[in-house]
Amino acid sequence: MTLTSSITDLLHHFMTALKSVVPLSVTHDEPTLLITPYEHQHFTVSIGMTGDVQGRFVINGTEKNFQSLAAFMFGMPLTGEMLESFAGELGNMIVGNLATAIASSGHNVDITTPTVMTGEASIIGNNRVIQLPLTVKDAGRFHVLLVTVP
Repeated sequence: MTLTSSITDLLHHFMTALKSVVPLSVTHDEPTLLITPYEHQHFTVSIGMTGDVQGRFVINGTEKNFQSLAAFMFGMPLTGEMLESFAGELGNMIVGNLATAIASSGHNVDITTPTVMTGEASIIGNNRVIQLPLTVKDAGRFHVLLVTVP
């Protein structure tokens, strides 16, 4: 996959995977190229991709966004370590489905263990960062970042 075509394909596969995992209506804005460093003060899950397609997906939202989504999906509120575990598993399911779709087209791809971050964090470096803002009905606004390897 070339970088230009792969960004469009990766974002498309991400949205398809997200919609297969999250049982709520999801809409998104146009993706934009961000200049690093990217800073946030929210609740984030990050999962890397290795193999033929390398990069990282970062799902950024507020703690309340993730709580609302968890409450809808599991019928009960989650907090603390249970909410962090939910966020990690949510990212794992979405990016895992994305990796399976890419692998089915003949590419060797794998994912890393999810990392959940709370509080302040920054993405600093020589990476290209594509931001895809999206809204999950009844859960709120999230920002998905595709961090490409230079």
